Amino acid sequence: MKLFLVEDEAPARERLIETIARVEPSARIAGVAASVSEARAWLASHPPPDLMLLDVQLADGLSFELFNPGTVSCPAIFATAYDEFVLEAFKANAIDYVLKPVSDDALARAFASYRRLRTHFGADVARLAADLAAAPVRPRQRILAKSGSGFVSLRLDEVAYFVSVDKSAFAVGNDGRRHLVDGSLAELAAQLDPERFFRINRQVIVAAAAVQGFRPSGKGRLELQLAPAAATTVSVTQERAAAFREWLAS
Repeated sequence: MKLFLVEDEAPARERLIETIARVEPSARIAGVAASVSEARAWLASHPPPDLMLLDVQLADGLSFELFNPGTVSCPAIFATAYDEFVLEAFKANAIDYVLKPVSDDALARAFASYRRLRTHFGADVARLAADLAAAPVRPRQRILAKSGSGFVSLRLDEVAYFVSVDKSAFAVGNDGRRHLVDGSLAELAAQLDPERFFRINRQVIVAAAAVQGFRPSGKGRLELQLAPAAATTVSVTQERAAAFREWLAS
């Protein structure tokens, strides 16, 4: 089994390699990378690995960026300290999602899942993952929001941003009105058009049309100016700042 590891923290990477050696001694580390750009370069210049193990939040963005349609086709195990990216992970060839610190048992179960897939579908799991990833997914065009005792249908081009407040999700319209919607931000992010919406932190998803500008805010963060204006300061996290700049300029 040829593995490719993507992890930007050296100590975490070494612990992961040690864990792999204990639970899957026959595995071979074919390559490692510490960022999205390094991983992209490695994958472009090497034969595809059998399996990828990736952290989600990297210094220059999210590892999901590697899984655009028609690019990476091999299956993946995602390892992260956060549980908010589960739906996005399984849209990106994931066969398992483990939380840090990665235990021997959790990683052994993930490898067992990979072996079961190979046994059930044959040797070419990568082709199966590629077929699944290539299936067209139409982003949502509308979303249901609560209005009194009933619901209304909002067009997503009427939504400026989504915010999470006390574990409830709200859509803020272009007119500044706030609407309670079902589901979490993680669930919403997996259904929105990534060209129009970007999750800038754990509490906010913004529409490109709502971003009037931004400025540095210390420690690598970016403070946004939104229209309509937000009730509190809205900042892009350091981990997502580079990807946000690229998204906004695309």
